[in-house]
Amino acid sequence: MMASFLEAIKVSYGYRAQRWVVDGVSLSVEEGEFVGIIGPNGAGKTTLLKLLDGLLEPQQGEIRLKGRALGEMSRREIAQQVAILPQEVTFYFNFTSLEIVLQGRAPFLGGLRLEGERDVEIARNSMAKSGTLQFADLSITELSEGEKQRVLVARALTQQPRLLLLDEPTANLDLNYQVEVMDLVRVLSQQEGVAVVMASHDINLAAEYCHRLLLLKEGRVFCQGRPEEVINERVLTQVYECHLLVDRNPLSGSPRITLRSRLNRK
Repeated sequence: MMASFLEAIKVSYGYRAQRWVVDGVSLSVEEGEFVGIIGPNGAGKTTLLKLLDGLLEPQQGEIRLKGRALGEMSRREIAQQVAILPQEVTFYFNFTSLEIVLQGRAPFLGGLRLEGERDVEIARNSMAKSGTLQFADLSITELSEGEKQRVLVARALTQQPRLLLLDEPTANLDLNYQVEVMDLVRVLSQQEGVAVVMASHDINLAAEYCHRLLLLKEGRVFCQGRPEEVINERVLTQVYECHLLVDRNPLSGSPRITLRSRLNRK
């Protein structure tokens, strides 16, 4: 039997003396598949992404990429296949946006080699896709938070990954750019076969774009499956401890939630 492109096998991780932040999580992702990780604050979503990228090493269990244990691979080997878009990035230097995006080529540059014309072409194409080419010569510090986020999307695309890990990718984005970024990620998944794993607080967005959802509660997998299997009132009420209504998006047919105010409950 052929191994999945990405496999997490009963993975656990905890910080110091704390309980497990990620507790026995198993997950498999195929090429071209778009998987969403949802759950309340503190459920372990960001920690799980860091484990999948090799930034953290599991204290129990194992993660395999194309059948190879992640722990056996160098950071450069991982970065040549995996790109991560973190939730928060601090810029310490006054780089231009193009210089930030070109950082995505670093895993492919040996020694002291500088970026060549082909690297710049890849970077500029990524900026065009993310709608940031007009910012190429501007300092990253001059951009709004939403514009910075789109530049970071371009940097991840410039890495030309086979696995793209996204931590709240639409944070700070206006609605139109939320749709543009998510449409772009879906095209990468469907047309170029990129495997995508996204952590998101936006349940409706995840249900609209993801093939499968993994619902975490207190570090454990509470439920996983197709969006219509995970997004239901009984399951979400238990996890989020709030009252909500689940129906269907009239345009796409995807499940969606509407929160019910405690003040207006009938």
